[in-house]
Amino acid sequence: MSQPHVQLINIFHHAFDNFVATARTCYSGRGIVAVEDVVGPPDLEPSELEKRRQRKHALATSLFKAGHHTTLQHAHVQFALDRVSRHFIWSFLHAHPFYNSEQVSQRYVTVKEENFHLPDTLAPASAQRYLDCVRARMKDYHTLCELLQPVVAQAYFARFNGRQGSKRADTDIRKKAQEAARYVLPVATHAYLYHTISVITLLRYHRVAQEFDTSAEQRRVTDAMVAALLAHEPEFAVVLEEPLPIEDTPEYGFFAERGLCEVDTDNARLFTRQFDAELNGAVSILVNHGMNNEGSLADAVREVLGVTRDSMTDADAIAAVLDPARNRLLGESMNVTTLSKLSRALVHPHYVFRKKLSHAADSQDQRHRLTPGSRPILMRHYTGEPDFITPEIMRESEPAMELYNAAMADTYETINQLLHDSETPEDVSYLLPNAVAVRFTEAADLLNQHHKMAMRLCYNAQEEIWRASLDETRAITAVNPLIGPWLLPPCGLRKHASRKPICPEGDRYCGVPVWRLAMEEYERII
Repeated sequence: MSQPHVQLINIFHHAFDNFVATARTCYSGRGIVAVEDVVGPPDLEPSELEKRRQRKHALATSLFKAGHHTTLQHAHVQFALDRVSRHFIWSFLHAHPFYNSEQVSQRYVTVKEENFHLPDTLAPASAQRYLDCVRARMKDYHTLCELLQPVVAQAYFARFNGRQGSKRADTDIRKKAQEAARYVLPVATHAYLYHTISVITLLRYHRVAQEFDTSAEQRRVTDAMVAALLAHEPEFAVVLEEPLPIEDTPEYGFFAERGLCEVDTDNARLFTRQFDAELNGAVSILVNHGMNNEGSLADAVREVLGVTRDSMTDADAIAAVLDPARNRLLGESMNVTTLSKLSRALVHPHYVFRKKLSHAADSQDQRHRLTPGSRPILMRHYTGEPDFITPEIMRESEPAMELYNAAMADTYETINQLLHDSETPEDVSYLLPNAVAVRFTEAADLLNQHHKMAMRLCYNAQEEIWRASLDETRAITAVNPLIGPWLLPPCGLRKHASRKPICPEGDRYCGVPVWRLAMEEYERII
């Protein structure tokens, strides 16, 4: 198996001593406790150094056991990760809010041969079957890139007629084609990324690494990350806890109590059919919202400004915070709304959506860390039948659709054969395509939903997540008509805020003056 590459790039200077210094500062009557005060002068006697070390470790251990972990959030570690799977990133690294990543994009970077995760626990015959499937999908990916270019070009030149024959057009069309073609690739495909987290998050990684869906890969990567930390700061070993066995996770306990296995195709078929019936063809539906969202928002605005209901109507209050002509912070390129007293009123309205996205699109959706979702143990949704999302542009090419459907059928047939041969659900799940359907519920307050819509209603956003965002904006508008119309892409917000240029994307302009369109007119296939 190709081993992940883990390299510690940056770390706080004297991170462990900083952890102790921040804790001691909380109880210091003499001001800030510096790291130097924790370490002590360089000429201390060995016996005094040992006493300091023991006191330091005793305080660190006491704080850690008591759960006073904010002291461990100051120190951050930055890793360069390579040869890690997309599935692991989706299931573990990006499944929580406390991180920052910059990851190579499959939308814009061509996937290279042999860049995929191969589990080392497969039987030899199964490993060969797995490899054959991956290589077949790589071949299909390159073929689809070629098949899709004519239909992508047709849609592209409908927007950019003046770019006919240009090198820019050739590059853009190729990237748009591979954006759709990548849906056929397995989630085993490798990625590389910068990943920055606090020390407490790394310790949490280590503690819960052995959980669904990718526990073996999680354990390898987190062990390597922790080893890199300890090589630089060995004193963190005093607060390092052993990983919980998977048997101690609540998900495993649920299965064990009921005699359930990770793959139950009959139950999965019932579940997915029920879920899809409720969606009724939509990508995302609103299933719950605050019973008085608009009234609560209006009251919060009046509270911030110190005015009464008699002097400011609900409509005026909502416009004061959501109309970019009045709240010009909404037209800023940098998201500063969490720092604005008035804008923070947007945290009170809440919305809950049920949605279905591909693994590829959800990997983008989950990057909005403050619109969290309850994502599944993926193989619990495995029906044994092809279950995938098709990009809209794929439907425009009959040869591409024929190849795409055949590739999906072959992938699922291979997965079924490997499961029949007693390979583990964890190992075979890496063969699931980027297109595999992920069903989940997602919740958000209006402050963070507003930011997400500004990013994902842009025509440069990935097409599938754009459709989900459009569904969600229309659903919010239907129940909260004073709020919904202000959920706009960046160009719409900037137009109302009188910011120039209206489109902030520069030479990445999508080619459509979306700021002139009503939401009912939004339409795209690339």
